[in-house]
Amino acid sequence: MIENNTSESPLLIAQSGPLEGQRWKIKLELVLGRGSTCDIIIPMRQVSRQHSRVYSKQDNILAEDLGSKNGTYVNGQLLHEPIILCDGDELQISLAQHFIFLSSDSTMPLEDLPLEIHKRRLRINIGARRVWIMDQEIDPPLSASQFNLLHMLYDQTGEVVPRSQIINAVWGGAAEGVTEQALDALVRRLRDRLAEHDRTREYIITVRGHGLRLENPPITQS
Repeated sequence: MIENNTSESPLLIAQSGPLEGQRWKIKLELVLGRGSTCDIIIPMRQVSRQHSRVYSKQDNILAEDLGSKNGTYVNGQLLHEPIILCDGDELQISLAQHFIFLSSDSTMPLEDLPLEIHKRRLRINIGARRVWIMDQEIDPPLSASQFNLLHMLYDQTGEVVPRSQIINAVWGGAAEGVTEQALDALVRRLRDRLAEHDRTREYIITVRGHGLRLENPPITQS
């Protein structure tokens, strides 16, 4: 994995796609595209030579499409003008490469987490949007929708959360058009990411006819 980050800079981290696992610090500007002069080169035909850019302006980080043929998306929405990125936002270049944006506070070390977080097998730092299973951090980070789902269940550990409540929390204003199948697919992807780090137990339990429950036993429990 390429480590191009510092604690002073926000990060752009590649998720699914040919660059998965690589990361870049954002100082002034990063140009993304297929061309050899780009800061982040995505070697796929559906990516324009200069597809989009991520840049710093007045203490914000913005994403902008550069007139690409197949579009740039933030959290699933096609960009028509520059948009300020928020911690955990998903940046998608065409259908080729996904990134997640993390602000600089996401570099908080594990030992700085509150004591209560250390007591459970699965641990979340909400502000930094980081997740650990035991002492292993999930990397690349979860997508925004995966993190929102886990966060929702984490806040109500051991309780059954209705599916309708989960959909509203994960998709917000776009929840009206979200199907049960879309939620099931998201749950499967999240379970797969957790299983990459711990195949000994199931953390997300389906309670048929009711909803989902997070099981997060103490770290000392076998």
